Amino acid sequence: MTIKCKKCNHEAIVFQKYSGMHLCKKHFVEDVERKIKLTIRKDYSIQKNEVIAVALSGGKDSSVALYMMHKILGKRPDIEIVAISVDEGIHGYRPQSLEVAKNLTKMLGIRHIIRSFKEVHGVTMDELAVMEREKGTCSYCGVLRKSILNKVALEVGATKLVTGHNLDDEAQTILLNHFRGDMERMVRLAPPAAIEGLVLRAKPLRNIPEKEVALYALVNALPVDFSECPYAGEALRGEVRELLNNFETKHPGTKYSLLRGFDKLAGALAKEMPPAKIEKCRICGDTCTEDVCQACKLLGRD
Repeated sequence: MTIKCKKCNHEAIVFQKYSGMHLCKKHFVEDVERKIKLTIRKDYSIQKNEVIAVALSGGKDSSVALYMMHKILGKRPDIEIVAISVDEGIHGYRPQSLEVAKNLTKMLGIRHIIRSFKEVHGVTMDELAVMEREKGTCSYCGVLRKSILNKVALEVGATKLVTGHNLDDEAQTILLNHFRGDMERMVRLAPPAAIEGLVLRAKPLRNIPEKEVALYALVNALPVDFSECPYAGEALRGEVRELLNNFETKHPGTKYSLLRGFDKLAGALAKEMPPAKIEKCRICGDTCTEDVCQACKLLGRD
């Protein structure tokens, strides 16, 4: 039996348990795009003459983020969109995703900059993975990648740096920070304020579930690499992901509730906590909260 869309008579392609709605392709796409536009208006309003950098890995989330920024802002002559990709140096994984990223930027006609760990940090992720490290592989990768994205975004004069974090990512991180009792990180998760030397981060997909991001990419025939990084799989985050997915299955809307509750809490936390002290790293000159930035610490430059 064919299930009809809740909003029209066409065949449904998705059932949103949290909303109780079956949606056809047209109304599913409209629903996703409406949520993204609302998030941008509410948290990351775009002004005149902005340069918007988009972190592009070639995966589903960053590809949808770039596609949507182009769809919303691509016709504005005063706005420039620049895609930034980071080549971490992961054999058998990153080369193919970079090719996908190149295909998407070519399709959209967007300027594309690629920088590597090797040229900026002097080491690849594969080389780091076999070294004795103080933290897990993902911790190193995340810090070093963020450092490059911020450097390049500053170089191109970007006013915002868009990332592809979706609802699942945000809910997992919120819960992880609760478990760790890390209030400073909790505050930093909230829609941020501009800080000199750090390009303001924007997460237009933060209200879109991961599965819906993947479906949106598929129905729009976007070039996307669905393979998983061989170093992925931080133990605690994996457990939190499983925990949240189980709760979402039994109690639809759990992830949205967690995000809404956090957004209310974040404002109160920000008022209670003293503002972070902003300094310049004495090694590389990057903006950070201590005299040596996290990237330099991890690479033993301190």
